[in-house]
Amino acid sequence: MNGILEAAKPNHICHSLHQLLGGLSACRFPYEESQIPKNGIYVLFEDGEVAHGTSRIVRIGTHTGNNQLRSRLKQHFLNEKKDRSIFRKNIGRCLLNRGNDPFLEFWELDLTSHAAKVEYAGKIDFKKQSEVERKVSEYIQGHLRFVAFEVQDKAKRLDLESKIISTVSLCDKCGPSPEWLGRHSPKNKIQSSGLWQVNELNKSPLSDHELQELRCSLGVGVKP
Repeated sequence: MNGILEAAKPNHICHSLHQLLGGLSACRFPYEESQIPKNGIYVLFEDGEVAHGTSRIVRIGTHTGNNQLRSRLKQHFLNEKKDRSIFRKNIGRCLLNRGNDPFLEFWELDLTSHAAKVEYAGKIDFKKQSEVERKVSEYIQGHLRFVAFEVQDKAKRLDLESKIISTVSLCDKCGPSPEWLGRHSPKNKIQSSGLWQVNELNKSPLSDHELQELRCSLGVGVKP
């Protein structure tokens, strides 16, 4: 009996997590930057995706540099540079793959370094790349919203990010809808997890105690 209860616990925690975060005031583009903490975690929701009676969490993220949360969100929502945002890159992969667009081969290339830019300068249609970047921006700005909450300590941020990701990915009640764009991802982990990420998927989930700590840190209070 105890084994059955233990096995059910991640789903229960994920349900409570969704109710907690889904109840917070979410930001849509264009958002007011001053409403976002300088250090913290962001949680993304996507139109049409539901779980646990509320909006389904589709991505959890944070930052490593000090005071960089606002900058990180700009990289996702505003800066049309897919090699600076794996989230943008994954959205573009799906849009291209869905349309059987051969440009996917070039979208995969990392042009961060000067050497790479020189190497592929004559091979990539940069006008086409700009068009894809624009479509990615339109999708993210039009279909995604997020909540962001403050976590000042870097180690705590990274630990909490990992545990929230695993809590959602290990829950069998958080599947994507049939229409979810991520189903067109060439990355199996995105298709199977229903999350726009491939790391930290199957590690340690939140404990009951950690969930209550999060609840208190958000000013919601302790669950009765």
